[in-house]
Amino acid sequence: MKRWMAPLLAWAGITLSASALAWPDKPVKLVVPAPAGGSMDVVARLLAQHLSADIKQSVIVENRAGAGGAIGIQAMLQAPADGYTLMVTSNNVLVEIPHVMKLPYDALKDVKPIATFARSGLLLVSAPIPEVNDFSGLVARLKARQGKGSFASYSTGTASHYAGLILNQKLGMDLQHVPFPGSPPALLQVMGGQIDIMFDGIATSLPQIRAGKLKAYAFTGPTRSAYLPDVPTTTELGLSEINAVGWLGVIARGSLPDDLTQKISVAVRKVATVPAFNEALRSVGLTPDSQLSSVQLRDELSETSARNAAIVRQFGIKLD
Repeated sequence: MKRWMAPLLAWAGITLSASALAWPDKPVKLVVPAPAGGSMDVVARLLAQHLSADIKQSVIVENRAGAGGAIGIQAMLQAPADGYTLMVTSNNVLVEIPHVMKLPYDALKDVKPIATFARSGLLLVSAPIPEVNDFSGLVARLKARQGKGSFASYSTGTASHYAGLILNQKLGMDLQHVPFPGSPPALLQVMGGQIDIMFDGIATSLPQIRAGKLKAYAFTGPTRSAYLPDVPTTTELGLSEINAVGWLGVIARGSLPDDLTQKISVAVRKVATVPAFNEALRSVGLTPDSQLSSVQLRDELSETSARNAAIVRQFGIKLD
């Protein structure tokens, strides 16, 4: 078992008091657009445990990985808009992949964000280098390797890719982009020194940083991460264009009625108030956050999607 999974699973037995809001007829399905065992899957199963106890109904997690989240979203869209089939996901599947992949749905019109429970940013990381202590030292080393440097991403057309491209442009470097089908295989190459750097999600990088296998140089959030307070933000470093912050939450079909949307939002937000649930999120580097309403989340998705579309056009990004 991966080290970061243990704290989450340990919390899974803690439940909520019963809620007046319940799905009375049949089990609720939570689709996860990622393989079993990953951070998104484990968090979804923890959410399912709490929801099940609260609504007095079974909540089943179904993994539907592939195509940058598109397979999972299609599975959700094919189910009735009755609140019994939902998705636990990060916002990137709605605002990144649609700009580089032709999809049979509109990620902003056919999907409705309901509630979030966590946010996270990206970290600029590399394998530990004895002579490099900070961001300026890293940049100096990369520039000295002109023509030989590289940056990894967890897929073409993702925030990880965008951040590397903007870093390249702003600092006048020529790092080669090396895309991977996900974060874990990319991090292996970075930790091994085969690839110089990567902008990676804090949930996957933090355990490796704590183990001494990676070093962090910058964080893409609006403020420094509470988990790595000595790591400056990209804005502090003069790279305000690199400001990737994503959320984890629950989405549904866009045609889900407003009364059901509110009902589900209340249930998810209740889970998000449980200290044990929040502690579990923090154990993998996620920041608990359930403040925005469904309407506010939709507006945020539109803004982020528009910004990403501009980046894709600027750099001519296409799937390799």
